[in-house]
Amino acid sequence: MGKKKLLKSILLTVAFLVTATGCQAASEPADGGARDGETISASTGTADTENDNVTEGEDMQDEQKDMIAEAIRQETASVELETETSQDGESTDREPTAEIGEKIPVKYLSLRVVECGTIENITYTTYDYFGDGSEIEKQANVYLPYGYDEEKQYNVLYLMHGIGGDENEWGMTGSTSKVKIMMDNLIYNGDVEPFIVVTPNGRSGADFANKNSDYNSFYEFGKELRNDLIPYIESHYATYGRSDEENYDMKADREHRAMAGLSMGGMQTINIGMCECLDIISYFGAFSAAPTSYKGADIVKTIDEQFPDEEIKFFYNICGTGDTIAYQSASTAAKGLPQLSDRFQDGENYMWQELSGGHDFNIWYLGFYNFAQQVFD
Repeated sequence: MGKKKLLKSILLTVAFLVTATGCQAASEPADGGARDGETISASTGTADTENDNVTEGEDMQDEQKDMIAEAIRQETASVELETETSQDGESTDREPTAEIGEKIPVKYLSLRVVECGTIENITYTTYDYFGDGSEIEKQANVYLPYGYDEEKQYNVLYLMHGIGGDENEWGMTGSTSKVKIMMDNLIYNGDVEPFIVVTPNGRSGADFANKNSDYNSFYEFGKELRNDLIPYIESHYATYGRSDEENYDMKADREHRAMAGLSMGGMQTINIGMCECLDIISYFGAFSAAPTSYKGADIVKTIDEQFPDEEIKFFYNICGTGDTIAYQSASTAAKGLPQLSDRFQDGENYMWQELSGGHDFNIWYLGFYNFAQQVFD
């Protein structure tokens, strides 16, 4: 196992997204029989230690499975969204009234029947980056704003799911999609400029369709994002980057790309989007970032070493204070960044938002609503 994957497995063990790294017996028994009582005693002690290690490893595996199952249960539990109604009687049609807040106004969650965007499902070619590198086909969903015009140029947000989901977890599959509804209303009322939203599957392995597959494939997504998904989007849609044109330079259009995600997708936004792809992405949103998100000091060290000159246009964070899965990890990753680096300026290109809530879509849809108002601004 490489050092990078070993470190991830250790972190997963300590947090909730953990594997059984290092649970094998320490060594094979020596060849030959015992020569004296001391050797017999030592061998017995070694065997006991090995048995203890195996038992401890099995217990740890069971505990890990329970924690992952609990995270998935909370992530996939249905919730009734808390909404804000006080604005509704005061606002008029096509009036931009969206604000960063703790609830989404009903106005922005009301299904539109005119001037609506559309959702497309795409299939693109990528590779088994977690496995043997073989070619595979994956799916993603793409929101196109109302009035989408091939002659224009649009910004793109790549929106990631959690450990229990896939490209459909954000619900971007039809007209009742809350992401679509919020985007339709934010655009219709003039709160934001139209942009494209892409929800891919964050597992970069051949077994991506299996939600119980090895979650270490999440950590390979940066290769897929850079090499396959972004070039596909930018060759098939009207974006600022045009990968099908001569002299295409992905880095030149970094200010027109954003990445955000919930839970495991929040981890990907931090560990991959910011710490691996800051040269091609400049806006970030982490919603209840998962326990294996890098610590704040590690984020600063990585981006200073790898991307000393790239500007972070905006980094938004949200987490519920009652989130037993992610609050501690999200806080450790992001809450103290302005104190660690002047590349994060609170109120300018950085925001930390915490409020009452758990590990669920009440927080994450609110996160999307708030982030959508600030991204590409």
